[in-house]
Amino acid sequence: MKYKVVILLFICTVLIGHLQVVADSQPKMNELNQLADEALQLTKFGRFEEAKNLLEQFGDIFAKEGISSQTFTMDELRVVTAAHHEALQALISVTLSHEERVKRVTAFRLATDAITSQYQPLWSGMEDTILDAFQNVKNAALEGDTVLYNQELNEFLATYSVIQPSLKLDLSVEEVTKLDSKIAYIDRNRSSFSDQKWLKQLDQLEKDLKELFAGIDKDDTDPSIWWVIMMTGGIIVTTLSYVSWRQYKGQKKVKKRKDLND
Repeated sequence: MKYKVVILLFICTVLIGHLQVVADSQPKMNELNQLADEALQLTKFGRFEEAKNLLEQFGDIFAKEGISSQTFTMDELRVVTAAHHEALQALISVTLSHEERVKRVTAFRLATDAITSQYQPLWSGMEDTILDAFQNVKNAALEGDTVLYNQELNEFLATYSVIQPSLKLDLSVEEVTKLDSKIAYIDRNRSSFSDQKWLKQLDQLEKDLKELFAGIDKDDTDPSIWWVIMMTGGIIVTTLSYVSWRQYKGQKKVKKRKDLND
């Protein structure tokens, strides 16, 4: 029966090794988060060259960490790489406004947090900003002001684009596609904004946005980590129990032989 103990110990070692990989990758993930945050702060203060240098440093570490350690999924690599590219392009642009640069670097910052944080994502903190921007769209539609409606809709779309990369990381493809499709439909059919039917479309989209933020899980800890912890703990308990039982049986046999000899 010893081979069973060996197998159990081997499985336990593999699972513990997986947890160790996760723990070892944490310092790098914290470093990536810090670089992204510092780049955003520098961008807000108009120190674009310094922010660009930090983003380039982030890119080097992220590419190396993502490929070598397989810390990130392909979707995470793709989304964050795209957000990183957009942020870099914004920082070197000579035509974008300061506000637009901040928005693009913020989108990158939120996406970085979405793949590194274990708890409530930073993008959830934009709930009021998103909902207020959409409320302005509805108000303009109710007033029947075409110019104002288009201005407010453009502002909402720009604001929504800040959290869009993060949504791709934290929500299912179906959820993101459904929400993006509704927003794209509103954008394409701007001329119908004053129709009563159109106001219902806006109401439904507002409901979807509220549900988006209401549905954020307060505890984002990867379920697979809990599974590994429970499995590891179970295997350890089973192994120790089995070893103890075998030891007990062995001692009992020794005692029985001694009693017979006596």
